Amino acid sequence: AGLHRPTVAGISGSEREGADSIVLSGGYEDDKDFGDEIAYTGHGGRDQETGRQIANQNLSRGNRALAYSSLNGLPVRVIRGSSHPSPYSPSRGYRYDGLYLVDDYWHEIGRSGFRIWRYRLIRVPEQSYGTRSDP
Repeated sequence: AGLHRPTVAGISGSEREGADSIVLSGGYEDDKDFGDEIAYTGHGGRDQETGRQIANQNLSRGNRALAYSSLNGLPVRVIRGSSHPSPYSPSRGYRYDGLYLVDDYWHEIGRSGFRIWRYRLIRVPEQSYGTRSDP
């Protein structure tokens, strides 16, 4: 539908213009989805075959794009996929779930023992919830 440009990456955007969208698809073990609030894990450091975190993440590319969006108050589109283990995810396929602001970002040691970048996204108020039902 053109809501998220990369076909594999979970973050769309650039370091100089900010992030325009993210996808929650179950790719990172440290993601937490509370519906109107998301603790999103940045990209990088994962083994492509196993999906496990095997190295530290850097504040570059998509991670820096989300930081730019945070610093400049730019909204980010959130798309949830059915493979994301959350009661807020669709039962099949992908679904656009509205605009969120990147309220904060920081780095920490993730569950696998490597540094990860974390982003707290808060849903922009006064949006219709009509887009959040399954197709």
